[in-house]
Amino acid sequence: MNIASRIRRSFFREKTKSSDENSLKNGSNVNEEDKDEILGVTDELIDHVRSFTIDTFKNFSLEDEEEEVSVSHLGDEDNRMSSSVNVKKDLSDWQEKHAVLVLSKSKELSQLRFKLCPRVLKEHQFWRIYFQLVRKLVAKYEVLAIQQAKIRRMAMEDSKTSETKGVYEVEMSETKQRLSTGLATP
Repeated sequence: MNIASRIRRSFFREKTKSSDENSLKNGSNVNEEDKDEILGVTDELIDHVRSFTIDTFKNFSLEDEEEEVSVSHLGDEDNRMSSSVNVKKDLSDWQEKHAVLVLSKSKELSQLRFKLCPRVLKEHQFWRIYFQLVRKLVAKYEVLAIQQAKIRRMAMEDSKTSETKGVYEVEMSETKQRLSTGLATP
């Protein structure tokens, strides 16, 4: 599945989810504003995005793209091997959610994307350029999301460890009882 279809699907899911949540909250947007902040979509970012033009994206240089062009000059067999090694990296989960939200909040960016993709830029190029352009504004939010995900993962591992530890303690106490009563069976 390519980036464009993933973003469209995510956008549709977010739109239906937020309309369901809003109907339950009777118009309360407190949670939605928190989500915007967590994903780094602030007023400052929206103002910055509004300053983007088609030329901003056309004139942006991607160093990695030059490497991909040089790979295309290799022979067919070498090219197939290199392309499997140089699989393009899609957006992270956080970046995908950010992209969906910023597209919904900024019609200017949405229109730019429509004009540029796929005629001028490929979808992944557009998003790589976008995240380079807004890096200073969203980096702290992305790092925070990574830290929170790591904390959640560690908490899940700890809960699994404590569950396993409890099972071992029960097994050990049962074994001790059998040994003390002389009913231990190998």
